[in-house]
Amino acid sequence: MRENALSSISTESGKLNLIGLAPDSLAKFFVGLGEKPYRVKQIMRWIYQRGVLEFDEMTDLSLRLRSQLNLVATMSLPKVIRIDHARDGTLKWVLDVGAGQAVEAVYIPEPNRSTLCISSQAGCAMDCSFCATGRRGFNRNLSAAEILGQVIIANQELAPESSITNIVFMGMGEPLANYREVVQVTKLLIDDHAMGLSRRRVTISTSGLVPQIRKLAHDCNVALAVSLHAPTDDLRDKLVPINQRHRINELLEACWNYSESVASRHITFEYVMLAGVNDGVQDAISLIKLLKNRPAKVNLIPFNSFPGTQYTCSEADVIRRFCMKLRASGIVATIRRTRGDDISAACGQLAGQVKNRMLVRLGNRKIRAAL
Repeated sequence: MRENALSSISTESGKLNLIGLAPDSLAKFFVGLGEKPYRVKQIMRWIYQRGVLEFDEMTDLSLRLRSQLNLVATMSLPKVIRIDHARDGTLKWVLDVGAGQAVEAVYIPEPNRSTLCISSQAGCAMDCSFCATGRRGFNRNLSAAEILGQVIIANQELAPESSITNIVFMGMGEPLANYREVVQVTKLLIDDHAMGLSRRRVTISTSGLVPQIRKLAHDCNVALAVSLHAPTDDLRDKLVPINQRHRINELLEACWNYSESVASRHITFEYVMLAGVNDGVQDAISLIKLLKNRPAKVNLIPFNSFPGTQYTCSEADVIRRFCMKLRASGIVATIRRTRGDDISAACGQLAGQVKNRMLVRLGNRKIRAAL
């Protein structure tokens, strides 16, 4: 059995990285070492709840097991390149994920909650025209260890003064294009023996990968946010090119089905406010027709500029009127407060360092594809 466990080791160090490993895989690993499956809960609590990343400090493991683990396993995190501090208390970690790639994670403190925004890919293939990440292209999916490592690194930096109450997959990349790893991480985030967060405090954001939304409804019951950004197919085709594959009506049908599957939970629709593009009265009316009397919340996001962009942010009064019109129709609508823009940590500004791996065509538009 021990040989079977060792045969699965494939890290550069020749050791198995236990961070991000699913509980059933951990159980097989320990059984392969001649241990009982209950060791899984022990080591998960050490890693995710106590933040201990040295086997020798895990005092309820036998000396023999600790010695064995030091030989065959590791708890490896991405290397921190730097931490940027914003005037408003926002923190941004720039993390080395190897081969010249760097991803970013952002901590946003608020009076009643503290949110960590994490990345799921090095770059992004969706090519949304208003997003800095998409401008960098796409290189690869992150592993579960690299994704969950962002949370562990943030906890190490923040403890004991602060703790993370909410996790959002709204950093670099399209989470549902890295479906297996993202779901694996999400299950650890809500596992009582791991991070132990409430399902309502973990949010997966997507630009609209309909088959994966349908699958997610059965695989992992957490909050869902959808990057809508336009009320018509013609406009959304330009802003969010994946719309050419999955039209708005198809996307919304999947959203309503998701809501029904997860105890009638509301879907959050993200809507970036672009001056003269999607912020008019008719745009608001069209959006109301799509979402009225549905389990929907709208989060209006003031556009955050980045070098080379063609867009500007809607005026504050325009955003406020847009919001009030939605509310008057009975739709729950909020305006997101911009955080961390002085360190390029605001929504849509994360760029990291990405070596674009490939370009393919979808229809008549270039889409950096990872699907």
